[in-house]
Amino acid sequence: MDLEIGNFVNYLFRWIHFFAGVTWIGVLYYFNFIQGEFFKEAEAGVKSAVISKLVPKALWWFRYGALLTFLSGLALAGYLADAVNYYITIAMIMGTFMFLNVWLIIWPAQKIVIASTDQVIAGGEADPAAAGALAKAGLASRTNTLFSLPMLFFMGASGHLLGAGRVPMSADVGGVSMLAMILTLLIVLGIEANAIKGKQGPMTSVVGVIHSGIGLGVILLLIMELL
Repeated sequence: MDLEIGNFVNYLFRWIHFFAGVTWIGVLYYFNFIQGEFFKEAEAGVKSAVISKLVPKALWWFRYGALLTFLSGLALAGYLADAVNYYITIAMIMGTFMFLNVWLIIWPAQKIVIASTDQVIAGGEADPAAAGALAKAGLASRTNTLFSLPMLFFMGASGHLLGAGRVPMSADVGGVSMLAMILTLLIVLGIEANAIKGKQGPMTSVVGVIHSGIGLGVILLLIMELL
């Protein structure tokens, strides 16, 4: 059976997108669901060793997984063109904010925390800015975890779930209403604004951030389908 080059290239970018996305989100969940809970119980020396030796390696896979996911996603969106629907569009918007949070908030803040920890291990003083940087990174990371749940849902919904969001954006009728688009975008923008300068609120706990992510997905879906 002949393998069409266009079909193969399309699938290759999908595979790259899946691989990179699993890597990125997997490390995100490790940070939020495992490492963060471990740090609550770990002794100071153990915690410092993890931050100095393990965290930089995990952050490498984390940020470059995010970069490759973002770039391959752009390539796929360009390939799909007029077939892009609102389910995948809202997923792409959340994914883009997650990517920006990684490179513009989490990584710069974590570099401060890691450098401060290395200074303490070497016998020096902690950087006074480290505590604030850690809190800043933590808020953005929790926000990314919240976004990840509806993002993954709507990625899958774009090809498998019927409804207004499945209608291509290029269609004249039958898709998500303009009011629904505006409301969903405002909600996502509001959450991202909180990630830049806000509070964790219900995202503080693992259970809380999971419930918040599921709740966000439900709200966005209802707005898309009912308005």
